[in-house]
Amino acid sequence: MDAVHAVTPAVDRHKLSARFWQATFLIWRNNSGRATGLALFLVALVVLQLAVQVLLNLWNRNFFDALARRNAHDLWIQIEIFFPLAAAAIALSAVSVWGRMTAQRGWREAMSRYVIGKWLDHSRFRRLNHLTKGSENPEYRIAVDVRIATDAPVDMALAMLSSALTAVTFFGVLWTIGGSIDVVVFDRTVTIPGYLVFGVIAYSGVMAAIMIFFGHYLTNVIDQKNQSEAELRAAVDAFRAEPEQRAISSSTDKRNALWLGLQTVLLWWREYAWQLATTTIVSYGNVLLAPTIAWILCVPKYLSGTMSLGELTQTAAAFVVVQTAFNWLVDNYQRLAEWRSSAHRVATLLLALDEIEAKERTEAPSPSQ
Repeated sequence: MDAVHAVTPAVDRHKLSARFWQATFLIWRNNSGRATGLALFLVALVVLQLAVQVLLNLWNRNFFDALARRNAHDLWIQIEIFFPLAAAAIALSAVSVWGRMTAQRGWREAMSRYVIGKWLDHSRFRRLNHLTKGSENPEYRIAVDVRIATDAPVDMALAMLSSALTAVTFFGVLWTIGGSIDVVVFDRTVTIPGYLVFGVIAYSGVMAAIMIFFGHYLTNVIDQKNQSEAELRAAVDAFRAEPEQRAISSSTDKRNALWLGLQTVLLWWREYAWQLATTTIVSYGNVLLAPTIAWILCVPKYLSGTMSLGELTQTAAAFVVVQTAFNWLVDNYQRLAEWRSSAHRVATLLLALDEIEAKERTEAPSPSQ
């Protein structure tokens, strides 16, 4: 297998994930009151945002029905209704950003204190270089990887919760407003109830499968890119780390290491660019296709007169909303890959520190000595 596409064995990844979440559980337990309160606040915000989204979807239907009737009075009523709904949506979005970033800041602070504490305790940082490959450049892991590992889960968890609630809520719109459709198959008329629900499930499943196919190497590529960046930084710092006389004698080796580090970074950035290009094709293609697919599925009922213009726009908008909720994986695949890479790098450092801590206990003299 190409070195670029080499992956960490599944057992190792499970072990790394377990260590990261073990640390997270310890942090949560020590800050359970504040963390639980903030989590409930964020969940409440998600529910409120969904309620406003439902009202805006209903407003969409009423506005276009009034437009189709050319009823100026009803149009002005809908315009008056729109501004409070828009203000509520904007306010909730701003509060949601504040809440998410507060949670991320708190988690990062707690995780950083946990990792740094283990790193500094008994001067363990001095012994890391004697361990096997995997705990290099702890400074980068503490400064960068801890941030990514604690930022991304908050965003992704709230997005997943919102997607699940949105899908369940707007399924009702697709099933009731979209209704059923008659399809002629081999001279027989077949009625498909809630056909838009089946349509959005099928479309979302296809897009998720395509994203997984094109992006399954992304996690490993990000991991290697982050490691090469850290090693390049270490190669630069090496010029200042030694006394001047020793630095002169080893200048050639350090220069070679620096140029090799730069070449490695550029190699992995090129691979990262290819991975992002392919996944962007899928994600951006989905952004363009989803509304069009929704309109195509709704047009037959509109042309037959069984669906009004307002119902068509409401249903098409609901289709896009549900499809977006279902395609949480497509929209968050790159972020998920970055998080897994950083979480595993943090866990690798923690496992290395755990190993040192275990050796300290075995090396410690017994009370009788």
